[in-house]
Amino acid sequence: MVTSSNNSVKTKLPACVVFDCDGVLVDAVSSWRTLHDHFGTDNVKNLQHFINGELSDVEFMRSDIQLWKNKQNPIFKDDLFRAYSGVKLMPGARQLISELKQHGVFVAIVSAGVDIFVSTIASMLKVDDWIANGFEFADDDSLKDEGICRLHAGGKGEIIKKLCEINGIALTDVVSVGDSEMDLSMHIKGSKFIGFNPSRDSSLLAFEKAGVEIVIEKDLSLLRPLLGLE
Repeated sequence: MVTSSNNSVKTKLPACVVFDCDGVLVDAVSSWRTLHDHFGTDNVKNLQHFINGELSDVEFMRSDIQLWKNKQNPIFKDDLFRAYSGVKLMPGARQLISELKQHGVFVAIVSAGVDIFVSTIASMLKVDDWIANGFEFADDDSLKDEGICRLHAGGKGEIIKKLCEINGIALTDVVSVGDSEMDLSMHIKGSKFIGFNPSRDSSLLAFEKAGVEIVIEKDLSLLRPLLGLE
């Protein structure tokens, strides 16, 4: 199902499309959650504290890493790569990104997910730029206790503004795509936001309240008309 606040206006092709990664370009709720599944840990309580603003991004990452290390220590970079081996691209992702690129659209990924995973997806899809949070590793490739915070999950808009400034793109020519209420921070003034595959009931409610277009199905090809490709 695709919902829209205004279906009568013909959509023009944007100059830039910015995607969240987890739950949007890949069929996985979170690259952090994937690691929890791999190590048999549960961060539901901490996730809610994070969403409520009771934990910072750095504190949230630290709590996740500690949970994993309670199960396995040391954890090496190769262990993390193996955990991601079964994650698949979202249906339609490769085709949509390719078509956008063919039309000269600047495509970027702005994710609060894990850098070693997001970088692989960015390379696979040949996007123009990407940013993500991630990990620190010791000289022997073992995981350290602290994560690297390059952007705040609720502050993606500032990253998009900088991206546009660097590349000479007007904010009115930007479309962002995200799956959670925190991704609404991507909806900077003048730009367009599309809610895709809402990750939680609260995400769907937030999208509806914001009056943005929403794609429910896990099929990125459904974004084509919303991005001016039809």
